[in-house]
Amino acid sequence: MPTAGDTVLAYLREQVRAIVALDPAVRRELPDAVHRMRVATRRLRGALRSYRRLLDRTATDPAVAELAWLAGELGIDRDREVLTARIADGLAALPRELCVGPVPTRVRTWSRPRRGAARHLTTVLDGHRYLTLLDTLDRLLADPPLCPAAARAPEKELLRALRKDFRRLSGRMRRALDASPGPERDQALHEARKAAKRLRYGAEAARPALGRTAARCVRRATALQEVLGDHHDSVVTRAALRDLADRAYAAGENAFTYGLLYGRQEALATACEERLPRLWKKAEKQAPPGAKVSG
Repeated sequence: MPTAGDTVLAYLREQVRAIVALDPAVRRELPDAVHRMRVATRRLRGALRSYRRLLDRTATDPAVAELAWLAGELGIDRDREVLTARIADGLAALPRELCVGPVPTRVRTWSRPRRGAARHLTTVLDGHRYLTLLDTLDRLLADPPLCPAAARAPEKELLRALRKDFRRLSGRMRRALDASPGPERDQALHEARKAAKRLRYGAEAARPALGRTAARCVRRATALQEVLGDHHDSVVTRAALRDLADRAYAAGENAFTYGLLYGRQEALATACEERLPRLWKKAEKQAPPGAKVSG
């Protein structure tokens, strides 16, 4: 019968295979390749962090740090790409008479990828640091540094990890919901989003052993992550729109349209915040068995 360690290792191997398989597609700049590789990197990092009782941290923590570095490299231009698409969608939804001045041209100029961005990413994938990371992951999976807990039945050990991840999410959600509107709440919601993502990835790894219990965690964490992600995207988009408005004003252009888009993004963030209490109550009702939630 598979142990807790077997279950987690199967998930880790799946994510490493995804990273390696996507490497050529990233180099060829195929659509969505960078995003998918980044997600596999985050899933791998999240599972290593969630299941620290099963794998010796002295061996896995350096890999966790390097996976964070790789995700950052993959995200530099991906984040700008997503942000540009969000602003472009906002512009497309406006009546033509509300697009005042050379707004599309300025957005296109602002959103151009960094010069040599694709070359930089290829250099990263050819570099010693990335190749060393792949070697480290291969060694971890070939000879896993298993702790005693890894030999136990998966139900108890994996559920213990999910409870811990849920408690982290619970604390962050409560802090976010209690925070004052503005930057304090924005940051608290962003931290809750990261906790939701960690719970989701940990539950994905546990699903073969925990079945519906893990599936419910995945479903609820994903729903929270999506709304919290929309909120965070709105925060980042508003910062970009302020920057664009400042540039337009300095060039003698009318900044009306940027302000209008800013207001719509602000309204979207408010709508996300209004949805969260109900979503969180649903998540609390389907918490992992035995999990205590913040009151």
